[in-house]
Amino acid sequence: MGRAENSIEQYLVTQAEKENFLCPKFTSPGTDGVPDRILIGNGCILFVETKAPGESPRPLQEAVIRLFKQHGADVRVIDTKGQVDQLILELKEKQRGVT
Repeated sequence: MGRAENSIEQYLVTQAEKENFLCPKFTSPGTDGVPDRILIGNGCILFVETKAPGESPRPLQEAVIRLFKQHGADVRVIDTKGQVDQLILELKEKQRGVT
């Protein structure tokens, strides 16, 4: 993971923790290509793949994301701090019943 991607991932963790959301690192031994993080808050559970700005998931990651979505999972690919802020806001709004 490059520094830019790491910066986005760490920003996600920091912002999630500020709102008292869980954001553990997601690993699945024996399964490559899984998203970086699980974000849990306000009754929502979703997977987050962080990338450096402008980068896209690798083909294996795309396949895993597609598989997760086919099974009903909410998976987000985030490559900017602004997208992190939007996601956190979305979860906070669910708490207030806005969405």
